[in-house]
Amino acid sequence: MAIIVRLDVMLALRKVRSRELAQFVGITESNLSLLKSGHVRGVRFETLSRICEFLQCQPGDLLAYVPDDGTTHDGDGE
Repeated sequence: MAIIVRLDVMLALRKVRSRELAQFVGITESNLSLLKSGHVRGVRFETLSRICEFLQCQPGDLLAYVPDDGTTHDGDGE
């Protein structure tokens, strides 16, 4: 996948524990762990918003785009 979750980096920078963030956001620590590891298919905007609120960051601080090897884009939408 080309989207990398950098939530663990932001938690370390803010010196915040996963448990504190999970409680604030209203999700389980297990689900937060899955999100941190990138083992989710999506994240609700409401959840992303609460994470950003707690960590005082932007969504771009949490997510990064890294092209897959061999990925091409020919501009025709396919």
